Amino acid sequence: MGGTSGENGTEPRPGASPDGLAPLREVIRRYDLAAKKSLGQNFILDLNLTRRIARAGGAIDGRTVIEVGPGPGGLTRALLLEGAARVIAVERDSRCLPALAEIAARYPGQLDVHEGDALSADWRALLGAFAGKAVIAANLPYGAATTLLVGWLETDPWPPWWDRMVLMFQKEVAERIVAVPGTKDYGRLSVIAQWRSHAHIALTLKPEAFTPPPKVSSAVVVFTPREVPQPACSVAALGRVTASAFGQRRKMLRASLKTLVPNPEELLAAAGIAADLRAERLSVRDFAKLALVYERSIAGR
Repeated sequence: MGGTSGENGTEPRPGASPDGLAPLREVIRRYDLAAKKSLGQNFILDLNLTRRIARAGGAIDGRTVIEVGPGPGGLTRALLLEGAARVIAVERDSRCLPALAEIAARYPGQLDVHEGDALSADWRALLGAFAGKAVIAANLPYGAATTLLVGWLETDPWPPWWDRMVLMFQKEVAERIVAVPGTKDYGRLSVIAQWRSHAHIALTLKPEAFTPPPKVSSAVVVFTPREVPQPACSVAALGRVTASAFGQRRKMLRASLKTLVPNPEELLAAAGIAADLRAERLSVRDFAKLALVYERSIAGR
């Protein structure tokens, strides 16, 4: 869907974008949509680049896509050009609504725009019958990116309401998501992301790809959910264990886990994990095993 013809089925006018709409730079100027630092906004004006991002996680033909923070609609337009059947966009900046209304008019019935804060959105309600089949695609606002991601990863019941996520982060956050044990970037975010999903960096973007350019590079991370994360602990128990272990990451587990249990060595022995290791040395599986033992110890009290 989407096509390359103009609004009335005619070919795009010379200089217009492939979807027949005005170039994004012109849209931003028309509606005075200067990016707001307070909202973490950095726009990508190159439609070829946003189309690459839209395709980064695989084909989206006929899919329902959730988009957070569409702004003037650069990625929104790319998603529709790449064949998304339906885009549900959540935008808190009311200035962007007229620009998004132009896209909705160009793609009747395919773009639903909801004004509001994504941090308080009821995703299952927004999706309705499409829950479990949705793709999340977003150039996430930097200030809310990690909070949104953790919320999507910790959702219950599991498997989740989303089928794939294609998300842009600051490069340093992306590196934390995919970090391996024994590295400085490995931490709580690495564990929850890799326990519940397969995650990889699909592409990186330099600051000059954005308007205005941020101070750091960015990266697009693709997530696909693991149907049954193993070992099968509860996500709440995993959260408590990782918070305790990484809260004092320079200490050995026998000391750092004292914020979790009075006698960490018993817990570690039951999980088959050496008490003199530090958190960064444990694999994702080790953490899930530890969380499962912890969960059972609580249930047995």
